[in-house]
Amino acid sequence: MTTVTGPGQNPNGHGAGLPPVPSIPLTDETPSDVAGEQSVGGLIKDVMTQVSVLLRAEIELAKLEVGAEVKKALRGSVFFIGALTIVMFSLFFLFFAIAELLADLGLYRSAAFGIVWFAMLLVAGLLGFLGYRKVRRLRAPERTIETIKDTAAALSRPGERS
Repeated sequence: MTTVTGPGQNPNGHGAGLPPVPSIPLTDETPSDVAGEQSVGGLIKDVMTQVSVLLRAEIELAKLEVGAEVKKALRGSVFFIGALTIVMFSLFFLFFAIAELLADLGLYRSAAFGIVWFAMLLVAGLLGFLGYRKVRRLRAPERTIETIKDTAAALSRPGERS
């Protein structure tokens, strides 16, 4: 079995920190096997080995690609987190201004701040309830689990059809 270098990696294996991905060689690894006749069982064994290596290589490639995309997304999300933090801290001034506005309209200052506090609790409770309802609806990925079971069953009995 040979290895395929990742993106940004030279054939010597020195590169961008990505691990090598196993691959099926394009040439025969053992010329002595080619010289002699291989049995059907040997050919089937070679095919199954190559299919197994191919599947593992595809999974490894998918892991590498998804991992790289997740890292990019995390780096980009830092800016959104910074913006959200500033917005959250600025809400204090908004609520303070609303309370002062209510106090200027003739309410007692303590009543104005109490009304703003109660409104904040009410909105937080409503958002918490809506979030609870959404999370409660989460289910396992049943179709994916079903297709994986079907694939496993088909690979374990390659000659049978359902």
